Amino acid sequence: MNPIAHLTQGQKVFAFASMCLGMFIALLDIQIVSASLRDIGGGLSAGADDTAWVQTSYLIAEIVVIPLSGWLSRVFSTRWLFAVSAAGFTLTSLLCGLAWDIQSMIVFRAAQGFLGGSMIPMVFTTAFVFFEGKNRVVAAATIGALASLAPTLGPTLGGWITDHYSWHWLFFVNLIPGAFVTIAVPILVKIDEADFSLLKVGDWLGIALIATFLGCLEYTLEEGPRWNWMQDSTIRTTAWITAISGVLFVWRGLTAEHPVVDLRALKDRNFALGCFFSFVTGIGLFATIYLTPLFLGRVEGYSALQIGKAVFSTGVFQILTIPIYSMLANRVDLRWLLMVGLALFAVSMFEFTPITHDWSGTELLFPQALRGMGQQLAIPPTVTLTLGGLLPSKLKQASGLFNLMRNLGGAMGIAGCATILSDRTNLHFYRLAEHLNPTNEAMNNLLPNPADTENYTAALQSLWQLTFREAQTLTYSDAFLSIMVCFVIATIMVPLMRKVQPPKGPSPDAH
Repeated sequence: MNPIAHLTQGQKVFAFASMCLGMFIALLDIQIVSASLRDIGGGLSAGADDTAWVQTSYLIAEIVVIPLSGWLSRVFSTRWLFAVSAAGFTLTSLLCGLAWDIQSMIVFRAAQGFLGGSMIPMVFTTAFVFFEGKNRVVAAATIGALASLAPTLGPTLGGWITDHYSWHWLFFVNLIPGAFVTIAVPILVKIDEADFSLLKVGDWLGIALIATFLGCLEYTLEEGPRWNWMQDSTIRTTAWITAISGVLFVWRGLTAEHPVVDLRALKDRNFALGCFFSFVTGIGLFATIYLTPLFLGRVEGYSALQIGKAVFSTGVFQILTIPIYSMLANRVDLRWLLMVGLALFAVSMFEFTPITHDWSGTELLFPQALRGMGQQLAIPPTVTLTLGGLLPSKLKQASGLFNLMRNLGGAMGIAGCATILSDRTNLHFYRLAEHLNPTNEAMNNLLPNPADTENYTAALQSLWQLTFREAQTLTYSDAFLSIMVCFVIATIMVPLMRKVQPPKGPSPDAH
């Protein structure tokens, strides 16, 4: 008997919405601290390097658990894994708000990321089990909107909370929705049964390899730009461990009878291309969320709340595009909607390239509007085209791999942009400095008489700061241009996807 046959359409929608709420708060917490790290560090008497781990520890734990969630949900069932994850996420959110020093905060954030990350792929699986036809398109649009909206709104909401209350409330806001999800999901989401026999035949080697591979990879990507990559012994060690464990993980995923992550699913063209598009949208989504607040903070000197207000327009235009996407999705081939979305994202990155030091929310409005529209038109069709044609029995592991690619894209995008900001700033500074010599009349007119030592030194210092500011601004333009290239390549590749066909015949999970 179909385990969801007894549910009315309203109950399915309510159950799905409850799971979406859990996914939303888990994704929101990736970026909710990004604009408030300085306040958290001050409250816990921690330096900038230690405080950065408030975000890094969450990302590492989340990226490790996402591909494991498919196997875990088969062992413990979707509803109980989701409920336990939501309960644990809520508890660790409370502990993060009560953290007494930076070490305790990092431990609690890692636990929060691990428990929150396991909720994300299960929402994708449940949507394709609960809904069919037009309702499935709407469900995919909802997931896609939330998956990109939550990280986008994170800095805005986090800045507002920190400015009006305190950084502790960045975590306390999860308590009520977390408690609700913990109660609602096990009551309504009964789509499968637990199978503890899988523990006996679990791919424990595969689990160890993927945890080592992803954990070391995320650490290398997060910390590499800060420590100048291979010039640091720790980064060299983690990079070598990443490479070796990654090769062994791929070998295990292709040869094991029951691998924890079945890489053979990548033989399906739509799934492989969908994972690639998920990777690219991850680059665009997370790297731009990283770059824009950083530009506004470093170059413009904005506060956390000012940064939040300046980037808010992306979320607004994404929300405004949701009804347009829902109307078109049932009338237009999703591949063309995906192509338009990716192209809009590429154009928005191009619109960022003429950025100057005096750009504010007004100048950012148009490129961020294009980005918000592009996100909404690109991510939902990627979900449907990638997962919509798979049997429910394949969805659990497939959705984990699909979501992993988005987060990996985000990690690599942020690392790449951080490296560009480091290396290209020096290059632009030296190029600008080459023109600041005695033959430059404009500079000579700006500087006072060298005999006036005090004023001359102050003027030279101001000139250095001005040059460095302009070098930084040019570097942000380079970073946005790099992201644009990724989206141009992705746009060109869309026609390679096949039109999605619903799976034929019932799934073994349906009985």
